[in-house]
Amino acid sequence: MTRFVFMTGSGRCGSSLFSEVLARHPQVGFVSNIEDNLPWAPLRGRGNGPLYRRMPASFSRKGRVRYAPSEAYQLLDTQVSPIVSTPGRALRADDATPWLAGRFRDFFERRAAAQGAPVFVHKFTGWPRGRFIAACFPEARHLHVVRDGRAVANSLVQMPWWRDYGNVATLRSLPEAYLEEWEASGRSFVLLAGLVWKATMDAHEQDRAGLPPQSWHQVRYEDGLADPERAFVDMVRFCGLEPDAAFSAGLARHTFDSGRSAAFRRDLDAATITLLERSLGEHLHRYGYRD
Repeated sequence: MTRFVFMTGSGRCGSSLFSEVLARHPQVGFVSNIEDNLPWAPLRGRGNGPLYRRMPASFSRKGRVRYAPSEAYQLLDTQVSPIVSTPGRALRADDATPWLAGRFRDFFERRAAAQGAPVFVHKFTGWPRGRFIAACFPEARHLHVVRDGRAVANSLVQMPWWRDYGNVATLRSLPEAYLEEWEASGRSFVLLAGLVWKATMDAHEQDRAGLPPQSWHQVRYEDGLADPERAFVDMVRFCGLEPDAAFSAGLARHTFDSGRSAAFRRDLDAATITLLERSLGEHLHRYGYRD
């Protein structure tokens, strides 16, 4: 029987790198970006693992033609539902209606069977879907990637696709107190990105509280960069696998730049950092970000 592991994070949290490294393990299956862009392809990613693991890490680098694990939102839109790919709020167990839960299970079970993978890993970012996933796959494991909210906010405002400041659904999803913070700041774009991180983290904490403790593993992006061998061995074992020689060789193909963790200090001015820290301080401390 396949074990399903769902990776989750706030967006711009480093989960892409983590999912790409986990996919180097020879017993891990996944949905690829090729499938997402070629939804008519009939093989359900049968050759994903062997093909991906033969490629150097540079072939999965963003900003170029690439081959890598994918969140597959286009594919999910058509084969499951946009409710799953772009929910607009955290998904709950009661969202798993028989129709939707059946389509969700079928999507992943068919791909896992086609790939013959003992473990199937899929990444979702943004609003969490943990309680929904648990209703569909009660034995699923949940791997939560956390990143410093200041770094996430800095990264979000640099993305060409980031439009939360004009997204009515996003603004309606924020607690009233968070919207008041945004208004008091003069509608700072960077603070809004930070508030989206804060609200998303609140929702992830609700998911964690509603799931069996043994089904949840949390890892900080910064710890993965600082000591990748330790972080990824822990993640692989959480998935129910062992870090064999093939995985170690795949891990060695990746470059981990811990200097990226503090880029927000270079990209943001002191007043904006102070604004972020005043708003996010309690959450930052909760996850061990104290400087």
